[in-house]
Amino acid sequence: MTNGPRVDPHRSDQPTQWFADVVEHHRLRHDLAVIRLIGEYVPFTAGQSVEIEVPQFPGMRRRFSPALPPSLDGKLEFHIRTVAGGWCSSGIVADTRPGDRWKLAAPAGMFSVDPDGDEVVMIAGGTGLAPLRSQLLELARHEYPPTTYLFFGGFSPRDLYAADMLVLLAADLPWLTVVPVVERLEDPSWPDEWHDRHRVDIGFADDDLIQGTLAEVVGSYGSFNRHQVLVCGSPAMTRSTVEKLLDAGTPPERIQFEGA
Repeated sequence: MTNGPRVDPHRSDQPTQWFADVVEHHRLRHDLAVIRLIGEYVPFTAGQSVEIEVPQFPGMRRRFSPALPPSLDGKLEFHIRTVAGGWCSSGIVADTRPGDRWKLAAPAGMFSVDPDGDEVVMIAGGTGLAPLRSQLLELARHEYPPTTYLFFGGFSPRDLYAADMLVLLAADLPWLTVVPVVERLEDPSWPDEWHDRHRVDIGFADDDLIQGTLAEVVGSYGSFNRHQVLVCGSPAMTRSTVEKLLDAGTPPERIQFEGA
């Protein structure tokens, strides 16, 4: 149940763009920031992306997925990682400041979870977590959400940038199990000042980490033929994971995916 007014897309008097102001900018890694805004209610659905224009790059639009479901208080959160050669995403991560006004438009996307349906398997690579977290918080609004498994992956432990939030979320939601996946168990030798600056005591225990790619680990569980399966991450991660799911016998109609 979306916590917001119903929007009829066929009505011509509905606004087609909305504004929100940055209230927090947390740079958690050298290439990643979590940005929180408050502004007008944006009529998206949990799991969708929206088109964004920021003051640093007027006229340039990029799509990002909110990490919170829609709400009447106008709160928004985005998890943004720099893309190789992507000076817009790099600029957003490095140069966003509280008080910046963002323009938002054109909600789109097909991710959806039936809160009364089968068990859910979510597979998130990096900031592909954002739309899946939005779905998790949307499910939490229901009295009896389906049992849900979230596989969250990165190259090394420090890539699991939302470890503290996910540990606390799983402790609060008895129907949620989080499975952390890393390709290597040790962090790179080079320092990341932003990671070091934001170290906390809450996170995944070393024994909880499963080594391998998300595709390998998820594929090892066999067929998810009675689950709602959502995959979101880089195009390469999404492609390889979907291939492994299909090879393991998961029916294609059970899989929703998006390359972030």
